[in-house]
Amino acid sequence: MTSDSDLRELRKFVAPEFIFGAGARHLAGRYAKNLGARKVMVVTDPGVIAAGWAGQVMEDLKREGIPCVVFSGVSPNPRDTEVMEGARVYRAENCNAIVTVGGGSPMDCAKGIGIVSSNNNDILAFAGVDEVPVPCPPLICVPTTAGTSADVSQFAIITDTRRRVKIAIVSKMVVPDAALIDPETTATMDAYLTACTGMDALVHAIEAYVSNAHSPVTDLHAMEAVRLVSSNLADVIRRPLDIDLRCRLMLGSMLAGLAFSNASLGAVHAMAHSLGGFLDFAHGEANAMLLSHVMAYNFEASPDRYAAIGRAMGVDKGDAESVSSAAARLREAVGITGTLGEKGLKRKDIPELAAKAMRDACMVTNPRRPAQRDIEAIYEKAF
Repeated sequence: MTSDSDLRELRKFVAPEFIFGAGARHLAGRYAKNLGARKVMVVTDPGVIAAGWAGQVMEDLKREGIPCVVFSGVSPNPRDTEVMEGARVYRAENCNAIVTVGGGSPMDCAKGIGIVSSNNNDILAFAGVDEVPVPCPPLICVPTTAGTSADVSQFAIITDTRRRVKIAIVSKMVVPDAALIDPETTATMDAYLTACTGMDALVHAIEAYVSNAHSPVTDLHAMEAVRLVSSNLADVIRRPLDIDLRCRLMLGSMLAGLAFSNASLGAVHAMAHSLGGFLDFAHGEANAMLLSHVMAYNFEASPDRYAAIGRAMGVDKGDAESVSSAAARLREAVGITGTLGEKGLKRKDIPELAAKAMRDACMVTNPRRPAQRDIEAIYEKAF
């Protein structure tokens, strides 16, 4: 699939230092100390606190003699107001580093807090690509879900509460200094959260592979991620305490994150961001419901790449129906069976959602350039 022209084209690849494996979370104190932390803000959420993961990280910080303050006021779709409040607490407590423990929401919020703390402006001012001028404070991520990959990406997704839309901040300034990727932390996720975050990882991999900004390096990560996630997600849900399966899924998530962070994404994410901001819709769930429909629409623009994705998912036929149906079957197999209409979407809102999706940064790298009516039609198919 790699041509000589692909090899000649200039491409940048950014990634944090990462430690992958069981027990990686216990290195948070050591990394914070090495990064010069005097006082750490721990950004997390109530569910992660209840699961005990945040407490373990705080104990590791304490063992290294590093005091911390906890900020847990983070919604499932982190809001601009929450970022600004977190930045206020960060400054008031005289912190100089951030450790975030949780899924994509705490990690994105932590990135936003870092941006605001260093750049002294409203978080919404940094929407877009390369709009963050000043580096963030040291940031260490301890992910507790296998899906969002915010721990290895240069993306932060924040909800603009006034306009009811998610904005994407894309900058190497928000790439974490260290990602401590510990599959053991994912064992406390319930089945549905495992399914939604796992499907998010699959979408990351698929969209990165067909992105018009893909490269030979991102292709390697994306294709292996497709294979790992598609072949292990259903098994993880059936055997949630199998750490070997959790490791495979977490590795797939990490590889997908490295791929999409550098190749960007596409229409699935642009449309899911629009849904998430408008309806406070769960991100992974929205991605799962849209994936097969977007794949069917995009297929004609990149048939060879979609056929390769199908083969990685165990599909022999390389046509649009077979490949998109494989994604739909996996979604149903892991228990994501609802429709957008059942989740609260109204048909009258589809044109507004489509207009917002068309303006999303992720749409730029979709392999097929849609008109707004095309996006409306995809929403209607998922309705």
